Amino acid sequence: MADEIELKTAPADFRFPTTNQTRHCFTRYVEFHRCVAAKGDEAAECGKFAKYYRALCPGEWVERWNEQRENGTFPGPL
Repeated sequence: MADEIELKTAPADFRFPTTNQTRHCFTRYVEFHRCVAAKGDEAAECGKFAKYYRALCPGEWVERWNEQRENGTFPGPL
């Protein structure tokens, strides 16, 4: 019998009630990197934020934000 794959996305967040999830995506990305900065790369509790932003954000945005973080030009509060 083949293994079943369970697909999930980020849970609903009352801070982002509209169908446009751009801010939700950005916030989850920032929360992940704040968590990693505070608790380290291996912190298990940061994993949920990574799953959330990966489910919500287009890959092109994440690539661009990663480049901006590396260059020190990321516009968000990390």
